Amino acid sequence: MQPSLYVSLSGQMAMMRRLETVAHNVANTTTAGFRAEEVKFEQLISDKTDAPTAFVSPGNTYLSREAGPVSRTDNPLDVAVSGDAWLAFQGPGGIVYTRDGRMTMTPEGALTTLTGYPLLDVGGAPIQLNPAAGAPVIARDGMMTQNGNQMGALGLFTIPENARLSRHDTSGVIPDVAAQPALDFNRVGILQGFTEQSNVNPVSEISRLIQIQRSFDSINNAISQSEQTLSEAVRTIGETS
Repeated sequence: MQPSLYVSLSGQMAMMRRLETVAHNVANTTTAGFRAEEVKFEQLISDKTDAPTAFVSPGNTYLSREAGPVSRTDNPLDVAVSGDAWLAFQGPGGIVYTRDGRMTMTPEGALTTLTGYPLLDVGGAPIQLNPAAGAPVIARDGMMTQNGNQMGALGLFTIPENARLSRHDTSGVIPDVAAQPALDFNRVGILQGFTEQSNVNPVSEISRLIQIQRSFDSINNAISQSEQTLSEAVRTIGETS
């Protein structure tokens, strides 16, 4: 097979990977705290042909850390995170970090995510409130009070920039490097009565869909031209034999 066909096929694989991520992003444009998925493409140099040939890799996916827009809800059990930090909850396989600050309080006073996972303080312990004292007041540093009594604090954590994030459910992430408690509350903090929306930009994603379609068309044209050239070469050789 001609090297150009291999290159074209590698390009199609890359575009398919990109299409999957864009479709997933578009489907979650209204999911609170959702982190958009991006793809980083690279060139691979092959020595399988006489001349060096550059191929496009299928792409490595990563989660965007860009903050999403914040909307006001005035619900005391809704919080948004200001700055580059994360809330934490106890997932089924360990600690999960999230920017989705929609919370609920159980009849027993446990503070949980909407899906029922316990939210954690800075020490990694579940947060227990007084179920008879009403909704808590939450300060910028996460400190929670009910009727003037301190009841604990929401944990805020920072994840190193070099950490690779894997997705948990829709809005949670699990880093491959340990997160650390946030210490500088001038740079990060809690906003009570707000929620952070998805960081997906619908307009950008639709534009990418159009670009992907055009790229597919270009690659298909390149494959057709390559096949036509190969067929003509075979026919010419046959006629001169």
